[in-house]
Amino acid sequence: MDLFANELDPKQNLLPKDGIVNYFGPMVNQNQADFYFGQLKKTIPWEHDVIHMFGKRIVTKRKVAWYGDSPFEYTYSKSTKKALLWTPELMELKELAEKLTEETYNSCLLNLYHSGEEGMGWHSDDEKELKRNGAIASLSFGAERKFVFKHKTTKEKVELRLDHGSLLVMKGTTQEHWLHRLPPTKKVGTPRINLTFRTIETN
Repeated sequence: MDLFANELDPKQNLLPKDGIVNYFGPMVNQNQADFYFGQLKKTIPWEHDVIHMFGKRIVTKRKVAWYGDSPFEYTYSKSTKKALLWTPELMELKELAEKLTEETYNSCLLNLYHSGEEGMGWHSDDEKELKRNGAIASLSFGAERKFVFKHKTTKEKVELRLDHGSLLVMKGTTQEHWLHRLPPTKKVGTPRINLTFRTIETN
């Protein structure tokens, strides 16, 4: 299912079954989106991501950062990160995402893609530290990119474009039943920053 041309209603579930995905479109105006993109790119201490696959240590071209209410530890792809404390801009964006999605979040994973040639493979955000079936709010700044969901059993796909300054939320059983990815493309030569606000379970 291709949703590129559709007028999207934030209350509309983009998935046909087994989960909930809502796309709000741009949640800030162009000038605000440009401001946040510039501040995040300049002030975040970006580092190359390190993942472990098939027994090999791989350093990615894309860069990442991890923030939260406290120094949470978060492990994915056999790599553990400790959260930094919120910057003013991240706190503003967290509060805006919470208001629009009517959810709460205590942490955020940031990704910096330098161009369309950098992407993310099929995966689910289902690490053991995350709240089960918790909402994940995804904010996009910079280059417009295609984003794709694929059902784990039926292989049905749902595609959409994520605009500069836009908000998408995944919740319910989405991570149990669907994979998602950011496909690489040579058509995009400018950077994109993605923020995924989420909830780490604390005992």
